[in-house]
Amino acid sequence: MPSTLKIKPKRRKAIHKSKSRVPLKQLHRRDGYGSLTSCGKNYMASDTAIGEDEQEELISRDGTDPLSLEATFDQRQGGPQVPDLYTTPPPIKDSLTTDTSISQDNTVQQCLPHLFASGKSLLSVNAHGVPSLEREGHVDFLHDAIENARYIPYDAVRPWVLYWSLTAFSLLGENVETYQQRVVETLSVCQNLSGGFGAGHGQLSHVATSYAAVLSLAIVGGSESLDMIGRRALWRWLGQLKQSDGGFSMCVGGEEDVRGAYCSMTIISLLALPLELPPNAPTRAHGFTSFLDGLPEYLSRCQTFEGGISGRPQSEAHGAYAFCALACLCILGPPHEMLRKYLDLPLLISWLSSRQHAPEGGFSGRTNKLVDGCYSHWVGGCWPLIEAAIKGSQPSALTITPKFGSLYNQEGLIRYILSCCQADDGGMRDKPSTYPDAYHTCYTLAGLSSTQYFSYYNGTRNAEAGYPLDSAFQWGFSKKSPQRDGNEEEELVDAEDMLVSLHPIYVIPWGAVERSHGLFSQKTGF
Repeated sequence: MPSTLKIKPKRRKAIHKSKSRVPLKQLHRRDGYGSLTSCGKNYMASDTAIGEDEQEELISRDGTDPLSLEATFDQRQGGPQVPDLYTTPPPIKDSLTTDTSISQDNTVQQCLPHLFASGKSLLSVNAHGVPSLEREGHVDFLHDAIENARYIPYDAVRPWVLYWSLTAFSLLGENVETYQQRVVETLSVCQNLSGGFGAGHGQLSHVATSYAAVLSLAIVGGSESLDMIGRRALWRWLGQLKQSDGGFSMCVGGEEDVRGAYCSMTIISLLALPLELPPNAPTRAHGFTSFLDGLPEYLSRCQTFEGGISGRPQSEAHGAYAFCALACLCILGPPHEMLRKYLDLPLLISWLSSRQHAPEGGFSGRTNKLVDGCYSHWVGGCWPLIEAAIKGSQPSALTITPKFGSLYNQEGLIRYILSCCQADDGGMRDKPSTYPDAYHTCYTLAGLSSTQYFSYYNGTRNAEAGYPLDSAFQWGFSKKSPQRDGNEEEELVDAEDMLVSLHPIYVIPWGAVERSHGLFSQKTGF
């Protein structure tokens, strides 16, 4: 096995241009402020702007200088119209200059030319000024990512690279069955006889890599893939992770946080493992008999004074922890019951709303942090769960009315993802100044998919006898119709840029969830 990482050079793809797309030079602003260049220079002249010596650092990875926009912009009538919200620096600025405020200013300056579409000088945009999804480039990037997973530098994250790549492939509509045999062979050496999966051969079992391995096997499908999972040993090992305060640790003797709770309950529910704790589980000494004992109360204690959710009680709120806690509660029961009972929902909505930035349009993960493409899922994925809690059970698909507004600005997120997160040579990235990777490609595309579909809890089936986690499988989805001010409007993205829908709790395709649950829920014992 080579000790160095080999990366194949990429070829630049030809740009697809549909009839609905308009050349960049026809892009113009809706207001009368003139070009973005003058706006950007005024912003640069503010008290918190960086000096000329630092301007070179602002040039993004694709070579775009945010201060040189005249070459790609022409104030020509009749072109696409980009709302001012996404093309204008914040009107109110804190007069106190800090490292944080400087970083925020720099990020805005990186994103503005991309939101104006000038950052993609070779890319055409549609009638709304939104770039197309560079599907072929992302597929090529993912093929390289999954091929590179065989090399030594990936020893600590190999199941994760498989999950990120396979999920992103699925989102893009690619056939992942061709990887089935290789996924089985790779993960078989990661599985320990004592239960669970490590990141590689001989490595300690960890619930995060076990989560990634189980979901990867579910995605590629087939009885060979799913039956390779040692469910009995996995159940016993998970019993070692259950903690006396109701939560789960990440590995035996490791740290405890809400990731452990979500990953553990994902595995338990998807594989239909017994909810009763194994006889040798340490928490039996504390009176616990079930994996569910004390769990929702533990998650409730992780909500902070801000309204967000932290990794453990009395810690800082974080967007990824918020998703893990919400999804875990939705595994335990109907969202309109669990979220309302165990969380201060209005306060959580307030905190999540504060994570979306303007003019960027993307989400940050914490207070006073920068936007990042991966939070398109970690924060963006919270909203379908919360909306389901607010709307309650929808008893039939016939009663669903997906033509509704959203609790967050979906247009802003779409613009940030397609304008700022697409790398020229394929793959998705954190922001324009960073490089793409499989992690950001997976979760940024997952966030884009969530803006295109309406996920709802239907609650139409009775819980299976002796297995109360059936509510996690009582969800449905339909294509979303965008609205503004109560009126239906045009799609912001073109039809060819639609992605596949993912299950809002398990973050894998719906078919993969149904196959896995259908297979194991019919088994008697292990």
